[in-house]
Amino acid sequence: MSSTSVVEQQSARLDPWAYVEIARVDHWFKNSFMVLGVILAFFYEPRVASWSSVLPLAIAVFATCLVASSNYVLNELLDAPNDRLHPEKRFRPVPSGRVRLGIGYTEWILLAVAGLSLAWSINVYFFASALFLWVMGLAYNIPPVRTKEWPYLDVLSESVNNPIRLLLGWFALVTGRFPPLSLAIAYWMIGAFFMAMKRYAEYRHIGDPRVAAAYRKSFAYYTEERLLISLFFYATSCALFAGIFIVRYKPELILFVPLAAGLFAYYMKLGLLPDSPTQNPEKLYRQPGFVAYLIVCFTVFVALMFTSIPKIYDLFNVAPSGVSPLWTLGGQ
Repeated sequence: MSSTSVVEQQSARLDPWAYVEIARVDHWFKNSFMVLGVILAFFYEPRVASWSSVLPLAIAVFATCLVASSNYVLNELLDAPNDRLHPEKRFRPVPSGRVRLGIGYTEWILLAVAGLSLAWSINVYFFASALFLWVMGLAYNIPPVRTKEWPYLDVLSESVNNPIRLLLGWFALVTGRFPPLSLAIAYWMIGAFFMAMKRYAEYRHIGDPRVAAAYRKSFAYYTEERLLISLFFYATSCALFAGIFIVRYKPELILFVPLAAGLFAYYMKLGLLPDSPTQNPEKLYRQPGFVAYLIVCFTVFVALMFTSIPKIYDLFNVAPSGVSPLWTLGGQ
């Protein structure tokens, strides 16, 4: 055994915090994507909007965080050889030698068992969704499938976690029925847009196509032009499926469309910056303007979901929903 390996193992034994780091607790904010499922549950099943839902929802969020962390640990362990070729990621706990692989794989399994056990305690639908989230982590990371190495499939297979989290938020409160498929697909596509923007920013940041391809195999195929074209595809697909949901279920959200378009434009603006912050979405909280705009978008979306504007139904000749609104603007 080389002296370097000995030093790395000693460092790993002396650095338990490294095992917390590879669980990426700072990425748990991504589970906020469950919120859309919760909002839909309140919209379609108003009875679940009660204090009795707080505890199962808290357990559901924690279970999702544990399953997600299990996937993050596996990602850190299997990505280490490639991360050593990245200018910043080579300092992560595994490629820098601060983690012992045996302990890391044990952490991966224990987090999965804990998360899925909690998911089972909620209901079978929530458990199936949590298991789906975990299995997608396997497909994304483990050879020979390892979808993260295939162009376009790398983006689509990771962003599918968006609709899965929608299901997790929904099934934490509602069982026996599914949320609208059109919105789930739109949610998938906006996640794909965000992920493709991250790939574009990473590709530009690395700067050398050969170094980029060594770090991530899909970069051997990608070019800036191809990534930009894919961004257009994902944004358009999201708009089309969201339009289906809006026209069929909630025409009031037509008023939200300009804000949604602005969100895509704002995110692309950030993605085109030198050393773009979209390379690390978990750190976007450092962009106060974007955070403020996101809060405005979320507030308007929720308000419109629970508002009735009869004139819009008349204008677009749409039959109104049977769900009782919280507010009605204008006369019948």
